[in-house]
Amino acid sequence: MPETTNTTAAAGIDGAIARETHSPLGRLLSQQAFWVFVAAVIACVSLALATDTFATSQNLFNVTRNFAFVAIVALGMTVVIISGGIDLSVGSVLCLSAMVLAITMNAGYPLAVGAALALAASLLVGFVNGVLIAYLRIPPFVVTLGMLSIARSAAMVLSNNKMIFQFGPDEKLLFFLGGGASFGIANPVIALFVLAVVTGLILKWTRWGTHVFAIGANERAAVLTGIAVTRVKISVYMFSALMAGIAGVLEAGWLGGVTTNLGQSMELSVIAATVIGGANLLGGAGTVFGSVVGAALIEVIRNSLILLGISTFWQGAFVGSFIVLAVAFDRIRAYRESDH
Repeated sequence: MPETTNTTAAAGIDGAIARETHSPLGRLLSQQAFWVFVAAVIACVSLALATDTFATSQNLFNVTRNFAFVAIVALGMTVVIISGGIDLSVGSVLCLSAMVLAITMNAGYPLAVGAALALAASLLVGFVNGVLIAYLRIPPFVVTLGMLSIARSAAMVLSNNKMIFQFGPDEKLLFFLGGGASFGIANPVIALFVLAVVTGLILKWTRWGTHVFAIGANERAAVLTGIAVTRVKISVYMFSALMAGIAGVLEAGWLGGVTTNLGQSMELSVIAATVIGGANLLGGAGTVFGSVVGAALIEVIRNSLILLGISTFWQGAFVGSFIVLAVAFDRIRAYRESDH
């Protein structure tokens, strides 16, 4: 075991030296997120040339709004994956958040109360996930897979498995929040921009962000350096649930109704966006920018299939292939760094 730790440490030191000795352009070209961004730009340009409908203002508005929901949830997933974990419950947490909001507003309460209760429910789910993972040491895959079913079941029980489409006196405000626009930009996109900037700053410039990376890179070393690993892990899963909860509130406003199948299988797209953007499923690596452009690429692919008249059933094949390729490239890069 000490030999393994030494090897890991040596690889980390070599990687750090390589990063310092590379030019800024070299570092940029070595980033997976950069190439995903290039791929998304090429796809957009190709679609604009191949179709008359992609580059229209309405279609671009729809594309950016649609990917914003996945990207917001991906912000939380990025933090979880950087810490070395995984959260399969985000789609169900989004549904539960939207349902709590809908039930509260349907009962006549204002948007502020509904949103507060929705986010509180999300944070509670994240707290439970974190406690079970950090203190009882149950694998994240098992805990969040179980919570995937529990949270959606809770949404069904609360709503009696019925669709809610009346939101009381603040209905128009909710619809504007999720489906409206400010300065010609969809409100969910503005929310994504703000949340992405905040998340990026937190990860880069705060002690908490440093601790998240440290835990993902080497949890045992993080413990030895005095990091409160259990508390950080709990906060990580609460952060992920909070992002899913915010996306749930926004999506309820966009759709104008909430059903218990909202967010179903969303965790797959979210994990795909995060991994495609360069996050390492083994922990210790990931960027906010990468996850956002990963989500954008997935939405561009989905939109292109529709515009080109290709069956959307192929979407899963494309996304799955991108996940495998992204992980394969990450492994190849890791082997090359270890050789040097």
